[in-house]
Amino acid sequence: MEFDDDIGPERILHVYDPKTKMSGTVVVDNTALGLGKGGVRLVPDVTTEEVFGLARAMTWKNALAEIPFGGAKSGIRAPGNAPNKAALVRAFAEKIAPLVPNCYVPGPDMNMSEAEMKIFADTIGTRQAATGKPASMGGLPHELGSTGFGVALATEVALEYKKIPVSGATLAIEGFGNVGTFTMKFLAEKGAKVIAVSDSKGTAYLETGFDYEKLMATKKENGTVTAYPGARVLPAADLFGVKCDVLVPGARPNVIHDKNVGVVKAKIVSEAANIPMTPLIELELERKGILVVPDFVANAGGVISSYVEFKGGSEKEMFSLVREKITKNTRIVLERSGGKDTRGTALAIARERVLAAMDKKK
Repeated sequence: MEFDDDIGPERILHVYDPKTKMSGTVVVDNTALGLGKGGVRLVPDVTTEEVFGLARAMTWKNALAEIPFGGAKSGIRAPGNAPNKAALVRAFAEKIAPLVPNCYVPGPDMNMSEAEMKIFADTIGTRQAATGKPASMGGLPHELGSTGFGVALATEVALEYKKIPVSGATLAIEGFGNVGTFTMKFLAEKGAKVIAVSDSKGTAYLETGFDYEKLMATKKENGTVTAYPGARVLPAADLFGVKCDVLVPGARPNVIHDKNVGVVKAKIVSEAANIPMTPLIELELERKGILVVPDFVANAGGVISSYVEFKGGSEKEMFSLVREKITKNTRIVLERSGGKDTRGTALAIARERVLAAMDKKK
């Protein structure tokens, strides 16, 4: 993969610690709009190419969200259950300290939580060394639901665009983790009806709609949404063919593909997960008249929350800013695109903003 174009990257840093055998990479892609922001993922096979791709995605996401952050990302090569995980994270923080937080601001990603972000802040010696920290350190943890709140807002805008009332709109949600649960919570409060939910055990389908609190209790007590009383249990993959107003892929990548794209019957696909399908599959859905809200438009609530945390803001400020930014930018993308090639339109808007910021710095 080529690492150089008119956007970046500005820095690629490889680090290694002989004592812990920690090996890691940081890519700061573009800082024209602000400090590089992106999470740290801890997986054994993370590559420089993967980190670069994720850093570039953060450049576009932060630009489209209109927050003063650039794009960056990092990775530590180790198993998620490594017994010396804390030591690996501490060694990584020590090695990249010259970049943090004056150039790069880490956050949680795969196999990294608020506990590891606390290690970053403690090791580097400032609360601004990471976001996603425990609330006791001034953090705004993901448990507040910022990403799901943003997905719900983007979905509301899409429903409005398609002239479908939110109250009574039907939804199918893939994944009932942090993002899926909060997407349901905030839309259900507006009267939307979730008729299908899936997790690793299968899909629960209930034409009359699920009760949010009862579904949360079912998941907690039984470990699966399929135990919901009265629900019809279907294979997990059947969720994507449910007839509904909004389909929310909210868990794994590439779940809608050339073998099942034909079964999608939703009027809107609101992408809560990252890369739930390829751009070509998105275009195929759009040719059928299905409106697609791309991932980096819909799920930017988390990074907006990170910005509020970084500047020392409150939970109330976070929800207010997520509402303002997600609503405004989803409307801009849908109106400018006319509902066609929404991803291409969103990328063009983000690119315009980055290039304009780069021109100002010349």
